[in-house]
Amino acid sequence: MVAVDAHSVKVYTVNGAPAGSSSSLPDWLVRKRAAKAKGKRAVRERVEGTIELIQHFEFPEASNRVKSTRDGHHVIATGTYKPQMRVWDLDQLALKFERHADVENVDFIILSDDWTKTLHLQADRTIELHTQGGFHYRARIPRFGRSLAYHFPSCDALLGASGNEVYRLNLEQGRYLNPLVLGGDDPGAVAGVNAIDINSAHGLWAFGVDGNGTVEFWDPRSRSSLGVLALPRSRLMPVGMVGRSVLPGVEGDDGPGLSVTALASRSDGLSYAVGTSTGHTLLYDIRSRRPFAVKDQGYGLPVKNVSWIEGGAKMAGDGLVVSADKKVIKIWDRNDPSENFASLTAATDLNDVHHIPGSGLLMTANEGIQMTTHYIPQLGPAPKWCSFLENLTEELEDGGGGARAVYEDYKFVSRAELATLGLDNLVGTPALKPYMHGYFVSLKLYDAARVIANPYVYEEHRAKVVQEKLDKLAEGRIRARKDQVKVKVNQGLAEKLAREEERARRREERKRKHAAAGDEGADAMDVDVDADAEEKEESGKPGVLGDARFAALFEDPEFEVDEASREFALLNPSAAAQRRAGRGPDAEGHGWGRGKTAVEEEEEESAKGSSSDEDSSSESEGKPGEGVDSSEDSSEANGAPNPLPPIRRDH
Repeated sequence: MVAVDAHSVKVYTVNGAPAGSSSSLPDWLVRKRAAKAKGKRAVRERVEGTIELIQHFEFPEASNRVKSTRDGHHVIATGTYKPQMRVWDLDQLALKFERHADVENVDFIILSDDWTKTLHLQADRTIELHTQGGFHYRARIPRFGRSLAYHFPSCDALLGASGNEVYRLNLEQGRYLNPLVLGGDDPGAVAGVNAIDINSAHGLWAFGVDGNGTVEFWDPRSRSSLGVLALPRSRLMPVGMVGRSVLPGVEGDDGPGLSVTALASRSDGLSYAVGTSTGHTLLYDIRSRRPFAVKDQGYGLPVKNVSWIEGGAKMAGDGLVVSADKKVIKIWDRNDPSENFASLTAATDLNDVHHIPGSGLLMTANEGIQMTTHYIPQLGPAPKWCSFLENLTEELEDGGGGARAVYEDYKFVSRAELATLGLDNLVGTPALKPYMHGYFVSLKLYDAARVIANPYVYEEHRAKVVQEKLDKLAEGRIRARKDQVKVKVNQGLAEKLAREEERARRREERKRKHAAAGDEGADAMDVDVDADAEEKEESGKPGVLGDARFAALFEDPEFEVDEASREFALLNPSAAAQRRAGRGPDAEGHGWGRGKTAVEEEEEESAKGSSSDEDSSSESEGKPGEGVDSSEDSSEANGAPNPLPPIRRDH
C-alpha cells in the first residue's frame, strides 16, 4: 500500500502501480524483475509495503472498461489480448471467471442488478448480449459504434456511432426501432456521437456530438429534440488554431474542431458535466446556457470520463467532480474548480475511471497489465466488502506499515564527521542534502568514504565485537562488589549518581526517624506506618540510572565522557586539578571513582602482605633478640606450640 500526499489528502493505491510511478520499462520486464527480486529488502517491499486488494485484478495486455454491479458484489471489466470479459467477486476479493470474445470491446452496460446480463458494443459493428450461461445473441449495426446506454423504462438500448444517427435496439421486442437523427437543420455537421447520458431523475436523453461541439437533449416520450447546448468555442479552443480535423491529416474549412467526449448528469436532474476534446470539463445547469464552472485538465487531451461524487462522503461533501484524461485524474469542487481536492497522475495511459458509489474507492482501466484501485479516506468510507482498509490506513497514518522512509538510503552526518571523511568539498552539491546541523549523504557514498578514510574500520569493528563478548563472559566469572554499579561506559559518573541517590535516601530515612521519635503512642505508630509507605513510594521511583530515557548514556560508547577535554575541565575544575597533580586515572584506564573488582582487591592485599613479611624478616636479621620474640609471637599467634624452650641468659 503506497500513500501519496496531495495537498494533505492521502491517496492509497491498493491495486496496481501507485500514482506518479511511471516507468519507461515494459510491463513484462517489470514483472520479470519483480519475480527475480531477492534479499530481505525486496521481500519486505513486496510483501509488507504493498497490498493487493483484489487478487488477479489485471488483463494480459490492457483493459478497456470497468464497471461495478448495482448490488455492489461484483466488478466487470473488458480488456485484451485476447479480447475477453472478466468478473471479480468482491465478497471473495478474487476472480470469478473470464469469458473470451472474437473482437475487442468498445463499451458495455450491465442490464441486471448483478453480473448475469450484459450488453457489449464490439469494434466490428456488432452488439453482443451475454447472459449467465455465456454468449446469447449477436446483432449488427450499420456504422462503427462509439457509445452505449440503456433506458430501463422502455427497454431501449441507445447506440451512438459515427454519423448523425443514434440507433435504438428494443430488447423487449427484439428488433431495431427508428433511429434518432441529430443535427436538426444541418445534420452534416454531426460527425458522430461520442457520449450518451440518461438522467436518472427525469429520464432525459443527452447526446455528446462530435464535430460541432454541442450537446443535444431529447425527450424519450416523444422521441424529439428539446434543445441544443452549444459550448463556448472561443473560450475552449487554443488561439490560432484553424481547420477542423475530420480525418487524420485532413483539415476542414468550417472552423476549429470541438467535440464532446464525455457526459454525466447529477441525480438532482439539473446539473450536467460535459467533457471536451480540448481537455476542459464544463458544469451546466440546464436552465442556463452559460457554464457555472470550467476545469482545465492541463494536458490538452480529450476527457475520457466525468462523474459526480454523490453519497457516503465523510469529509468531501457531495459537491465533488471526477474528471480524467489519459494522463491524470482530477477531483475538484464544483464551487471552486481552480483548486484540486486530489490529483492522480497515472503510471500508464488511462482508458476508463469508475467510482464505487457511496465510497472513497476509484477503479481505473488502463494500458498496463494491472488495473489500478485507489482509496481516498477523505473522499468517502471504504465499501463493506473491504472495510478493513480503514484500519490499515489509520495504522499507516500513525506511523506503522511497511512503507519505506524517505531517507532510508541516506546517512545523516555532522559537519565534523563530514570533514573526517574528506567529503567537505561536496558541500553545495546535490550529493549532500542540508538538514539541521548536518547533511544527508547517500549510504553507498558514506560507506565508500569511511573505508577510504580508515581502511582498518572492519578490523576495528571486529575487535570491538570480540572485546564486548569477552567482557560479557568476564562479568560472569569475576565477582564484583555488591555496591558496584554495572555499566558499560561512564563508570565514574554512574557511581557518583549512585552515591548521591544513596545519600538522599539516607537523609530521608533520618528525617523520618526524627519525626517518628518526636511522637508517642498511637500517633507515633501512625507516623511510622506513613513513613514506611512513603519510603516504598520513593524507592519505587527510578533515578537516572534506572530511567530508560538515559540508558544510552551508560551503554553507548558515543556518549562516553572525555575527562581529558577542555569542556570537562571547565565544568569540573577540582577533578581536573587532581588529574594534573597525578591523582587521576592510572595507566590501566581506571577512571575517577572506579571501584575495584574482588580479584583486584585480593591481589592488592596479597601484595601488601608479602611486602610486610619481607620487612619483618629484614628487621629480625638485624636484631636477633627481637627476631626470637617476633617468631615466638607469630607462632603463638598461629596457634602452634614452640618445640624449643627459650634460652635463659645469666648475667
